[in-house]
Amino acid sequence: MLITRVLAVAPVRDIEQSVAWYERLLARPADRQPMPGLADWHLTPNGWLQVFQDPEHAGSTLINLQVDDLDRALADLAARGITAGPVQTGGRISRFAAVHDPDGNRVTLVENPVS
Repeated sequence: MLITRVLAVAPVRDIEQSVAWYERLLARPADRQPMPGLADWHLTPNGWLQVFQDPEHAGSTLINLQVDDLDRALADLAARGITAGPVQTGGRISRFAAVHDPDGNRVTLVENPVS
C-alpha cells in the first residue's frame, strides 16, 4: 500500500467559528473550502488539516503538529490570543504543549528533537 497524503480531520460543531479559530492557529486562511461544512489547510506537500462540521463527533480529535521551535510557536500563538497548556517533556528529546479548539479538539505542538 502506497500512502500519498495524510489528512488530519477535526470534527466541529460550528464550521464558521472553527474556521476562524484555525485561521488564528495557523496564521492564515484555509487553502480551500471545497464544500459546505469543510475547510482544509495544506500544511506540507503531503499533510493536510481539515475541519469538518460533524457535531456528533466534535471535540474527539487529537492532532499533533511538529514545529521547529516550540517556544517561538507558543509566543506566536499567544500574540494571536491562543493560550497553550504547560510545556511538557517527552523522553529526552521532545517537548510539547497543547491548545484546544472551541469544541475541545486537542492540537499538540511538538518539538522533536529539541533544538
